[in-house]
Amino acid sequence: MRHHLATLYRELGLRGMNQAASGNVSARTRRGMLITPTGVTADGVAPKSLVAMDFDGRHAGRLRPSSEWEMHAAIYRADPAARVIVHTHSDAATALACLGLGLPAFHYSVLAFGGAEVRVAPYVTFGTPALAAAAAAAMSGRSACLLANHGMICHAATPGAALQAALLLEALCRQYLMALSAGVPRLLAADEIAAARARFASYGQQPALHDEE
Repeated sequence: MRHHLATLYRELGLRGMNQAASGNVSARTRRGMLITPTGVTADGVAPKSLVAMDFDGRHAGRLRPSSEWEMHAAIYRADPAARVIVHTHSDAATALACLGLGLPAFHYSVLAFGGAEVRVAPYVTFGTPALAAAAAAAMSGRSACLLANHGMICHAATPGAALQAALLLEALCRQYLMALSAGVPRLLAADEIAAARARFASYGQQPALHDEE
């Protein structure tokens, strides 16, 4: 997992999702989580530099965990489905969050994050218990939220899925900003959302009923 998390953080940097030492990633463990250390850059992270810690702040080694460790811990506590968390300051998500706007169902892919909108958590000083509580509340029943005047955070089952979730959220935020710049985006109606939810239930590769030659 150390290798996968370090690769995930480097990939976020390569894809322009984070600049300098912004953003952080983590993964749930049996005793708590592994998380990127504070102040690390995408090209400076290494598997051995990831910090092992519990959800109360106790950590091993000389490196200190990300200043946002409490936000990660709060999400893990609130949602057992959260296995890997990505927090970024990516351009479009941050721009939308700085407008104080969430991401409504202007596109059916918004439903991939668990509801008819990706909520925006109110602005709270970074690295504080108050931000941790605000993010966990905004993500209730969801796998992502925007953080006002800050960025975005999402979770998934694996590092690869977490990367794809973050990239999808950034793309949707960019598309929504483009739509807003041209006019008033049409939002999906309740029956259209219900139909899209039903389609998502069978979307993607499904387990085979039997082996084929």
